[in-house]
Amino acid sequence: MGSDIAAEEIAKAAKAAFEESQLLPSAVRKDALAKIKQQLEANKAEILAANKQDMEAAQVEVDAGRISHAMMKRLDLGKGDKWDSMLKGVQDVADLPDPTGVVSYASQLDDDLELYRVSCPIGVLLVIFEARPEVVVNIAALAIKSGNAAILKGGKESNHTTHLLAKAISQGLAQTSLPSTYIQAIQTRAEVSALLDLDRYIDLVIPRGSNSLVRAIQNSTRIPVMGHADGLCHVYLDESADRQKAIRVVVDSKTDYPSACNSAETLIVHASLLNTVWRDVAEALLAADVHLLCDSHTLSALGSLPNLPEKFSSHVHPSTESSYSIEHLDLTMSVIALPSLHSAIQFINSHSSHHTDSIVTESEPAVSAFCRGVDSAGTFVNASTRFADGFRYGFGTEVGISTGRIHARGPVGLEGLVIYKYMMRSKAESGHIVGEFGVGEGKKSFKHTAIAATSVLF
Repeated sequence: MGSDIAAEEIAKAAKAAFEESQLLPSAVRKDALAKIKQQLEANKAEILAANKQDMEAAQVEVDAGRISHAMMKRLDLGKGDKWDSMLKGVQDVADLPDPTGVVSYASQLDDDLELYRVSCPIGVLLVIFEARPEVVVNIAALAIKSGNAAILKGGKESNHTTHLLAKAISQGLAQTSLPSTYIQAIQTRAEVSALLDLDRYIDLVIPRGSNSLVRAIQNSTRIPVMGHADGLCHVYLDESADRQKAIRVVVDSKTDYPSACNSAETLIVHASLLNTVWRDVAEALLAADVHLLCDSHTLSALGSLPNLPEKFSSHVHPSTESSYSIEHLDLTMSVIALPSLHSAIQFINSHSSHHTDSIVTESEPAVSAFCRGVDSAGTFVNASTRFADGFRYGFGTEVGISTGRIHARGPVGLEGLVIYKYMMRSKAESGHIVGEFGVGEGKKSFKHTAIAATSVLF
C-alpha cells in the first residue's frame, strides 16, 4: 500500500510538472540540457567510481550464473568512448531544432477561420530499462528537449551509477525554471508495478531491455507501450554479393558490439555462394572469434574444404530450429543457406523481430525487393545493421527502438516523442459557429484553402 501511495504521488508530480512546463519557452529546455551536461562533467569521477562498484557487483552475479556476461558489458560506462558519447548526445540533442510547435497541416476553413495541426509533447513518460546506465541521460535529454516529463527506472545492476546520474540531472534542472519533478528516478519494482496502473497520469511506457522485461510490461498495463522485445537482426548475402562488402558488413554487424540489439544474430547465404563468398565470410568470422551455428548446407561447405578453417572444430557447430529464434547477444551467429531472395525475405519476416535487416548485393532489383519486402523498421543495403541507432541517424540520441506499427518506428528520437493537436482560431467579429454551414439557402460552404505556415502565430 505504501509503495502505491508513493507511486501515485510521483506520477501526480510528473503530470503537474509537465503541465507547468508547457507555458515555458523552448529556450528554457535547451538551457536545462546545458546545465545538466555541466553537472555530469563536474561529477564524472564520482559517477565512474560508482559504475566501477556496480561492475564489481555484476561480476559476482556473472560468476554465480545469475546474470549474463552480455548484460554486464552493457553496464560499463567507462568502456571506450561511452562516457564522451553520452555527453555528446546531450549536446547534439540540445542543438537539434525544437520538435514542438511545428505545423504539419494548415487550412483556411472560412474567411477569418483557420485550422492548424501542431506538434506537441506526449506528456509523462515512464521509461524502464536494464543495465545500461547511460540510458538515464539519453532519455532525460530527449524528454526535456521534446517537452515531456519522465519517470525513469534502471536495473538494479546499475543502481549506484543511475542514482548519481539522476542526481546530476536534478542538480542541472535546479538551475533552471523547469519544475524539479520534471525528471524523476525510482528504484524499486514495487514502484514500477504501481505506476503501471496509473494511466490517469502516465501517457506512454517505454521499456528497454530483455524480451522478458518488455513482454512483462506489455502484459501489465493499460498505458500504451512503445518498444521492442528482441533484436533478431539478419544479414542476407544475395547471389550477386561482392566478397569484400560481404566480409566487412557481416563481421561489423556481428562483432562491433555483440550485446547490442542491432547486432546481427543470423546470416542468410544464397545457395550459389556456398563454395565461394560464404567460405571467405566464415573464415573472417572465425578469425574474429565468432561461434557459428550452421545448417547442413553451410556446415558441409566448410567441412569439405581440403584445409579446414582455423577454429573449425571449436567454433563451428550444427544449428537447430531454435537457433534462428535466439538473440545471442554475444559472439555467436546462426547461419542458413536458402535458394532465393524470395525465400530469404520469407525467412526474415517469419523469424525476425522486425528490428533491422540488411542485404549485401550488387543487384538493383534485389535492392528494391528486399527493402520493400522485408517487414522491419530498418532495411539496409550493403551496410551494417549496427547503423540502426538514433545517434548515427542524427537524432542526437534515442529513447529506444520501436518495432511497432503506429506512431513511431525504428530508432525513436525527438520526433517519436511528440504527437500533435489541432488549433483553430476565428478572427471574425462574432466568432464562428457550425450552424452557419451546410446545404441550403443562406448556408455557408467551407473553403478548405491551404495556408503556407510552419508555425502558429498565437
